[in-house]
Amino acid sequence: MTLPVFDAAAIERAVTSRLVLDTVRAALIAHAEGRTSVPPPLHLDFPEADGDCHVKAGRITGAADFTVKIATGFYGNPARGLPAHHGLVCVVSARTGAPRALLDDRGLLTAWRTAAAGALITHAMARPAAGTLAVFGTGEQARLQALWLAGLRPLGPVLVHGRTPDKARALCEALAAHGLAARPATAAEAARADMIITATPATAPVLDAAMVRPGAHVTGIGTDMPHKNELPPALFHRARLIATDDHAQCLDHGDFGHAVRAGSAAEDGDIAAGLLLKAPVDRPDTAITVADLTGVGALDAALASAVLSRLRE
Repeated sequence: MTLPVFDAAAIERAVTSRLVLDTVRAALIAHAEGRTSVPPPLHLDFPEADGDCHVKAGRITGAADFTVKIATGFYGNPARGLPAHHGLVCVVSARTGAPRALLDDRGLLTAWRTAAAGALITHAMARPAAGTLAVFGTGEQARLQALWLAGLRPLGPVLVHGRTPDKARALCEALAAHGLAARPATAAEAARADMIITATPATAPVLDAAMVRPGAHVTGIGTDMPHKNELPPALFHRARLIATDDHAQCLDHGDFGHAVRAGSAAEDGDIAAGLLLKAPVDRPDTAITVADLTGVGALDAALASAVLSRLRE
């Protein structure tokens, strides 16, 4: 029997943002409630090529399938005319152990589940009246974070901060094509937005904790390996509420872990992000809130299974 292979074009035709958001939300809640099986991720680093590779596996308890996913980020690729991210997902039967399909998605499902998780958590934790969004980063994930959040709440000005002015302007133009008022901003300007999302491969903090205003929410999604770091420990010290998508992962190689090791946050000072999606977040208007998302294999499993079901309809 030949293993079915579905490419990125087929996946894009079959999947809607609502399917992704609903699936990721349910998976985050299941993970927070202990209804998942997620082994530690495998990391490979390629410093000579400015690249990294992640291998993640996961399962929702009782689900018919589990997945094993390979995702790569080689950040010098755009200069060569190549995408920075690639990936594929193997969907395997949890009843027989037989592979059911290969999703040759070029990293698309990883990008979507990351965007969905960031948008859902930012929307849940930010003040209801928060409108100004700042994104640190100018790549595809920064674009998706702004667009997917805009699908959940009205956004005012979108401030884009990046290391390369041309890329920041290009992202602003891309967001403007979707009806968002976006403009390039300095790091200091961006740090004073109502909502801040960092989506970079940075190895040192990209914003100054002292510049973040009371009442702001910050979501970091780029620190998915031990050598990466986007959010300063001092920001966690100022935070009234800290959410993590996976406590052990974030402690091991997330920004939350950097803050704990620096003495700026207590090891048990976080709450599972999925729990905050079940009910409105109780937060004073002047509180600073932070979410550290490192990516959970159970989300990949849930989304891949949902996508495969849609593809086979």
